[in-house]
Amino acid sequence: MAELSLSRESGGFVQARRHTGNTLTEPVWVQTLLTLIVITFISLFLILPLIFIFTEAFQSGISAYFASISSPEALSSIYLTLTVLVIVVPINTAFGVLLAWTMTKYRFKGKSLIVTLADLPFSISPVIGGLIFVLLFGDHSILGRWLLSQNIQLVFNTTGIVIATLFVTYPFVARELIPLMENQGSLEEEASLILGAGTLRTFFKITLPNIKWGLLYGVILCSARSIGDFGAVSVISGHIVGQTNTMPLQVEAFYDGYQMTAAFALSSLMSVVAIVSLILKSYFDWKNTRPA
Repeated sequence: MAELSLSRESGGFVQARRHTGNTLTEPVWVQTLLTLIVITFISLFLILPLIFIFTEAFQSGISAYFASISSPEALSSIYLTLTVLVIVVPINTAFGVLLAWTMTKYRFKGKSLIVTLADLPFSISPVIGGLIFVLLFGDHSILGRWLLSQNIQLVFNTTGIVIATLFVTYPFVARELIPLMENQGSLEEEASLILGAGTLRTFFKITLPNIKWGLLYGVILCSARSIGDFGAVSVISGHIVGQTNTMPLQVEAFYDGYQMTAAFALSSLMSVVAIVSLILKSYFDWKNTRPA
C-alpha cells in the first residue's frame, strides 16, 4: 500500500513524496540524473571493456581466435585452471558448510573471533596471501626447509596454486550461508534431533533443502574467484609457462609477449565465465529471496 510522507524543502514549502513498497517517487529530474549516472558508470567500466575484449579477440578472424585458444600454452593454462577449480571448490564448499553450521548452531567462546578471521581474505591483498605461503613453505622458513629435505615442494607448482586459491576463496560459501542459517534458526533441526535423527540425516533432510540456493550462490562465487584469481597465484606459481600459468597468468604472458590476439582470446573465455557466473548468481539470489 502506498504511503505519503512530508518533507520541508529549503524554500519552506512542504513537498509530498509517495512511498510505494521499496520505491520512492522523487522528482523526474532527480530520477533521470541518477539513472544516467548509473548507466554511464556501468557503460564505461563494464560494458565498453567487454565489447573491447571481444572485438580485439576476433579482430584477426575466427581462425586466429581458435588458433590462439588452442595453442599449447593456452590449453595448458585452461587445463591447470580447471584442475585447481575441481580441487578447490569441493573443499571450500564442504568447509563453508561446516563453518556456517558451527557458527550458527553452537554457542562457544571465541565465535566472533572465528567469524572475523574467516573474512581475512577479504581484508588483505591476495598478493600478501601468496607471499605468506611462499615464505611459509619455501626455503625461507624452518618448515619450508624441512619440507624440502623430505622432497615435498609446496611452492612453484600446482600444489602451491591450490593452497593459494583455497586461501583466497574459502570465505565465499560460508559468507552466503551464515546469515541465511541465522535467519532460519534451529527449531527444525532441534525437532529432528529430538525425534532421533542423526546429525547427517538432519542436515540432508532439513538444513540442506533450506539453504540450497544460498549454497549454490556461494559455490558460483567461489568458482568465479578460483578461475579469475591473479594476485596470490602470481606470487606462488613461479610463472612457468606451460606448467604453472593459470588462465589469468597466461593472459599476462601473452600480453607481455605482444601476442594481443591470444591475450584477448583467452580473456574472452574468462569473460564468458564471468558473465555466466553473474547470470547464475542473479538466478540463485532470486530463488533464495523470493517468497515461499
